[in-house]
Amino acid sequence: MASQNQQISTSTVILATAGTLAAGALAYAVYFDYRRRSDPEFRKSLKKQHKKVSKAKEEEAKAAEKGQKERIKQAVEEANEEGFPRDPEETEGYFMQEVARGEGMCQDGSDPVDAALCFYKALKVYPQPRELITIYDKTVPKPILDILAEMIAVDPSISVSSSTAGADSSNVE
Repeated sequence: MASQNQQISTSTVILATAGTLAAGALAYAVYFDYRRRSDPEFRKSLKKQHKKVSKAKEEEAKAAEKGQKERIKQAVEEANEEGFPRDPEETEGYFMQEVARGEGMCQDGSDPVDAALCFYKALKVYPQPRELITIYDKTVPKPILDILAEMIAVDPSISVSSSTAGADSSNVE
């Protein structure tokens, strides 16, 4: 019987502690709400904190975007330095390989910049880039297509008409 009394008192202590913590949390929530509603200085400080957090998130997003743009530029430069095949048979095989790699990367959720780079390399060897861009518009997921549009903007050697380039730049925004 001594152990049963001890178990009851242990469970009673645990329940009392949980009840006290819940009551404390509820009291703090009521106090916080009261201060938020009635204290203008407290409201101002909350707004300042909210603005700080929003500004920090905005700066982080801009830094990430800038980093991605740098990465895109570097990927395009590296691809151009590696060069592209000139022989028609090699070009066809290279084109098919890069498109297949890009589609595979789209399916398995790989890095979107790497997937877009595959499509970019295929575009570089394709004889009529405008037609291929039209096909890409219908088949490539939008986030990857947006990155591809940035790659095309970085590389002036890809000849696309101004109407197609305008359509691609509208996808970037």
